[in-house]
Amino acid sequence: MMGWYGHGMGTGGWIAMVSMMVLFWGLVIFAGVMIFRGNDRSQGAGGASERSAIEILDERFARGEIDHQEYEARKTVLRVSLPAFPFRRI
Repeated sequence: MMGWYGHGMGTGGWIAMVSMMVLFWGLVIFAGVMIFRGNDRSQGAGGASERSAIEILDERFARGEIDHQEYEARKTVLRVSLPAFPFRRI
């Protein structure tokens, strides 16, 4: 019965089927990650995620939220604790 199928798919067929399934789901996951990461980058140069701590401190001082003493104290702490080359998310 069912002699037209021969001996089935064989080892090579199973290996090819599993590899293609892994490749397919890998591409689906990769595409999803790239779509969500692309949404992060869409904020552009004016996005909140790209502002440095010093820029935020400058804005708070300009708006009058903090006084000159607090501004200078926080600025000193930030300059000591921040690395020379700030890393940004890519």
